[in-house]
Amino acid sequence: DQQMTDAQWAKQSAGLIKSLADPTRLRIVDTLIDGEKNVGEIATVLGVEIVNVSHHLQVLRQAGVVTNEKRGRFVAYSLNPEVALTTGKVTAIECPGCRIMNSHGTA
Repeated sequence: DQQMTDAQWAKQSAGLIKSLADPTRLRIVDTLIDGEKNVGEIATVLGVEIVNVSHHLQVLRQAGVVTNEKRGRFVAYSLNPEVALTTGKVTAIECPGCRIMNSHGTA
């Protein structure tokens, strides 16, 4: 186990937590619990402009919360299995030293 005194570990954890400190980003994570979606699909579900969703996905991708894969003309986004654990309706976003968890499907 690493200590909070490890600067790299603390920086990585803070970056992940900071990426989730936005209501729209939490809603995107919740939307991706059901599986991968492209930007347009996420925007439709959330009722948010595509450009805003793209910005938030970039932040989540840089923090390692989501991954993306090119699928023809579209890019599919999904939760990164290394940080997002889903068991039934319980989803947890894990970073070293903390776990953000919600038991009704919303991270």
